[in-house]
Amino acid sequence: MKTKEKKAKRTHKQRFALLLRILLVIILLIGIIAGAVAIINMICVKSNRGFIESLDAVSYDMQLEPIDKNGYTTFVTDDELKIMQLTDVHLGGGFMCAKKDKMAINAVAAMVTQEKPDLVIVTGDIAYPVPFQAGTFNNKSGAALMAELMEKLGVYWCPVFGNHDTEAYSYYSRKQISKFYSQDKFKYCLFESGDDSVDGYGNYVVNVENTSGKITQSLFMMDSHSYTDGDIFGAAWKYDCIHQSQIDWYENELNSLTQINDGATPKSLAFFHIPLLEFRDAWYEYMDNGYKDTDNVKVIYGKTGESGKIVYSSDKNEGFFDRMLELGSTQGIFCGHDHANNFSLDYKGIRLTYGYSVDYLAYVGIKDFGLQRGCTMIGVKPDGSFECRGENYYQDKYKPVMEKEAVELEHEYNEEKLVNQTHPAE
Repeated sequence: MKTKEKKAKRTHKQRFALLLRILLVIILLIGIIAGAVAIINMICVKSNRGFIESLDAVSYDMQLEPIDKNGYTTFVTDDELKIMQLTDVHLGGGFMCAKKDKMAINAVAAMVTQEKPDLVIVTGDIAYPVPFQAGTFNNKSGAALMAELMEKLGVYWCPVFGNHDTEAYSYYSRKQISKFYSQDKFKYCLFESGDDSVDGYGNYVVNVENTSGKITQSLFMMDSHSYTDGDIFGAAWKYDCIHQSQIDWYENELNSLTQINDGATPKSLAFFHIPLLEFRDAWYEYMDNGYKDTDNVKVIYGKTGESGKIVYSSDKNEGFFDRMLELGSTQGIFCGHDHANNFSLDYKGIRLTYGYSVDYLAYVGIKDFGLQRGCTMIGVKPDGSFECRGENYYQDKYKPVMEKEAVELEHEYNEEKLVNQTHPAE
């Protein structure tokens, strides 16, 4: 009996030792693979950094330099301020998307170089750290590529957070990416983390002022957050919205700006990523009226290209649009998020505009289509009014360093082949 017990104990020990060896081998293999992927990612990012370094700075006859006045970054001019809105650049920063990242960098550089804007505002989803498409969880890589690109071009810019910039599984939080953008080495980045008592990161204001000291326009950058109702990975497409604390902050800022402005409430524009529910309300009203304008809705330009809900706003509404109507300052809202939508319409007196997206990566197959890709140009007039227009990247006036890719420009957005796999088809 004792002999059998000893043999049994030896067998158990041998099995345990074998399992331990297998486990150690698996851990070693995972470490080797992870290390190899990290090295490959570093090489790919370095290659795209090299491409950025090869670009020329934008040539201005006389570039506007913002100043700090009354605690706000301020552009002083008696002329029109030229703003370029970019959105959903989706720089993955990994080995699986290095070519697509280069294409996005190439497109952004070409449009900025041609248009020579005084300010670029990027309304979210700069980074796209989705590992099965990008090959990395490192969301700082995409943010760094964009920041380094704008430094090389020498153009002032304002980042805004989107839902993909800081995923639950990505390496860096919004707070950490906020600190990254706020570094002194990024001279052209005007990002501010914002008031700690207000929800989100990157709620801040940039003013436009004339030489007489009057604020002619206030530009509100805001964090529309990511997901809600426990949908931490965004798998159920339960998007968040502008929170009550931000609405209160917006009103308080307007009150402060009114005092600075000798009692005159400045006109304003708002920039954030996820559209308000009113974007959907407006489009549905227009659609239900046989795609004709109504008393509330007047479509200025553009199309929809998303399937299902068409407008993927939050289903929540904390009253931001109504507060805007009440206060009477904000003339226009600019967002992104829905890459195939690029319409601009007037709803109850406020202009609601989707920026043309840049995305080559996130929507499956979108690199092969071109009607949705481009930028949105906004002209802020000296009298406080503004105009905007969408510009398609594939126009001859945009001349990138790397030859433009061949894309399909004749398709209708809502054809089955462009139905994306980021939003559900309902």
